[in-house]
Amino acid sequence: EVQLQASGGGLVQAGGSLRLSCAVSGITFDDYAMSWIRQAPGKEREVVSCTSKSDGQTYYADSVKGRFTISRDDAKDMLYLQMNSLKPEDSAVYYCANGATRGQGTLVTVSS
Repeated sequence: EVQLQASGGGLVQAGGSLRLSCAVSGITFDDYAMSWIRQAPGKEREVVSCTSKSDGQTYYADSVKGRFTISRDDAKDMLYLQMNSLKPEDSAVYYCANGATRGQGTLVTVSS
């Protein structure tokens, strides 16, 4: 059973930074591409960023490009999302995802 546990969310002022972490178990982590997705109340789910399984390719939504950085530590089965220059519109519950599977999210609130 895949388990994805995100952490690191919190309340931060606009312009601040947070680093999200996701502990992954139940899969051979380095065999899979991984993603961060977010969902804010009343808004559609958004794929924020993805990282490939081995060649380092990444994807970022236009809304976060240049501000967020995704990374992974295959030795520790961990996925990260460094979020800088946060904006109020970044407020959402953030989830890490493995394909269609997403774990428990972590809430990010950015105050103006």
